[in-house]
This record gives sequence, C-alpha cells and structure tokens, in this order.
Amino acid sequence: MEFLDPEEGLKQLRLKKGMTAADFGSGSGGWAIPLAKILEEGKVYAIDILEEPLSALKSRARLEKIFNVEIIQSNIEATRGSKLSDSSCDLVLMTNLLFECDNKKIVLEEGKRVLKPGGKILVVDWQKDNPLTSEVEWVSIEEVKKIAKELGFKIEKEFEAGIYHWGLILVK
Repeated sequence: MEFLDPEEGLKQLRLKKGMTAADFGSGSGGWAIPLAKILEEGKVYAIDILEEPLSALKSRARLEKIFNVEIIQSNIEATRGSKLSDSSCDLVLMTNLLFECDNKKIVLEEGKRVLKPGGKILVVDWQKDNPLTSEVEWVSIEEVKKIAKELGFKIEKEFEAGIYHWGLILVK
C-alpha cells in the first residue's frame, strides 16, 4: 500500500465516460484531472475557495488538453456553496476536504443536494495518528458515517485509501 493515489481511489467507483462530477475542494486538480480523463464525454466541476490552486488547475488542464473541467471559485461550506443545480451530478468527490471543514454536515448536505438519485459521494480523508498530519484536526470515518446516516445516505463501501487515508462511498 502506498501514499494516496487518485487513480486507485477512482477505481473504487464504477465510472462511465458521460458522467457529471463535482470535486469539492479540488485544489490544483490532483483528483479532478484524473477524473476528467476518465469522464472524457462528461464534465467535472472543480470547486475550491482559493483562487491560486484553481489557476494552477486551469493551466494544467490546458497543458494536458483536458477541456471537460469547469472551474468554480466558491465556499463549499456556505449554503448552496457549490453553485451547482439540484440533482445535477452523478458523483461528488470530497478528498482531503472534511478534516478542514468546520461544518462537515453542511458540506455533506451540499453534496447530497447536487447528487442525482442513486448518485455517489467518494469521501477520502486522513487517518488518525499518522505522521503527516500531527498538526491537523482529523476527521474519523465513524463521524462521517454518523452524519451520512443522519442525512439518509446508504454506505456502500469502506476501504483503505493508501497508508494514511481511509475511504468511504456514500449513495444518495
């Protein structure tokens, strides 16, 4: 098992080329770019609060000739923070995101709002007591599962996502 590998994480999902996905907290595109390559006929909304990583993502996508990524600068913790329409996505990614969020429930509610019925959220986050995040508030898989159940999600799968991360697939 190695460090977090987006391609391996995405293999946990049954992706189809024409899907619409949102990457909440996309940063500079570590997950959005590999996802956009798989969803070549679909669309990936890369959403982040910070302009700098989004600018890097835009440059990288252009360089790699990836044209199905739409960049949205927004605060995912705000009400309707993704700026996406209700039931517009097949998939939402929340990778290394929830540990940074003050209100995890609002973020998961926003994910649920934009998902189509049967749509999925891939949550990947830091494991407790790992050497890389000793300064970080981490989030437990149990806490995320509890919030997900409160919101009516079905937990489809739990998995190890590299040596320092856990993964969870939630279904609306």
